[in-house]
Amino acid sequence: MRDPYTVLGVPKTASEGDVKKAFRKLAKQYHPDANANDPALKEKFNEVNAAYEILGDTEKRGQFDRGEIGPDGKPRFQGFKGFRGARPGADPPATDDILNEIFGDAFAGFARSGAAGGGAAGAGARGRRRAGPDPFEFAGGAGAAGRTAGAKGTDVMVTARVRLEDMVESGKVRVVLPSGKALDVKVPVGFEPGAQMRLKGQGGDGDPPGDAIVILTFEPHPLFRPDGANLRMDLPVSLDEAVLGGRVRVPTLDGAVEMNLPANSNGARALRLRGKGLPDKAGGRGDLYVTPRIVLPDGPDAGLEQLMQRWRELKPYNPRDGM
Repeated sequence: MRDPYTVLGVPKTASEGDVKKAFRKLAKQYHPDANANDPALKEKFNEVNAAYEILGDTEKRGQFDRGEIGPDGKPRFQGFKGFRGARPGADPPATDDILNEIFGDAFAGFARSGAAGGGAAGAGARGRRRAGPDPFEFAGGAGAAGRTAGAKGTDVMVTARVRLEDMVESGKVRVVLPSGKALDVKVPVGFEPGAQMRLKGQGGDGDPPGDAIVILTFEPHPLFRPDGANLRMDLPVSLDEAVLGGRVRVPTLDGAVEMNLPANSNGARALRLRGKGLPDKAGGRGDLYVTPRIVLPDGPDAGLEQLMQRWRELKPYNPRDGM
């Protein structure tokens, strides 16, 4: 895996905010929802998420900067504690050096003579090993294995699509893990697409188990478009409604409501319905912004065409002036 700073395109001095900003930009650029037919971009998306897993976590970022973990998030070899010369990232000491540290030159010589195999010295060494405790059992036998902590399970990444209706009703999203297990999880209020949630212990098997990293995005809605805590929609209106105004019925996440459409509404200005948006971090609701879109009747209409022809003659105007 590549250096996470390189993946996100930020320097090592980047602030937490700069790291988050870079991640969100790249996550939107490479998100599978926008690049379903390009497997290479999906790999880039996974790489960006893996990099943010390290740099977006203060503790892991510190461990990476100190050389304690690699770009894959796994611990690097830190040397054998207690041996002279051990340092983070150092190569492990040679076998003879280890034996000299623990048992002296005699056992270092034993390692060499045992490798030659078959001489009297080798037979004597084997006899000495049988007569006393075997040092290799302490270094790597069952006793040591019993004292070693198990390997942590791998983290898994999944994408959860949040329905706009659920943000208003339950506030939860169903997360389906790679194992097939499904969880109903509370969604953070006011999240932005690409935001992540960590589900502790819901990843790969291990001791302890890994975590599930959930990437949140909105399920596309046929009517509404999220804009922070606000929603936006286009409302079809007839020509006479746009010119004369009147009461029109508008769908919302809470059910349809009546709205006053001003006369001469031409779609240049959105109309606001307060409190009909998504929940916000302050405990309230955003607004719904409704943009009127004039829709003409299906098929030709001779009367309408004559009216518009007369209008063109008497009231010519160009709505594209200045473009």
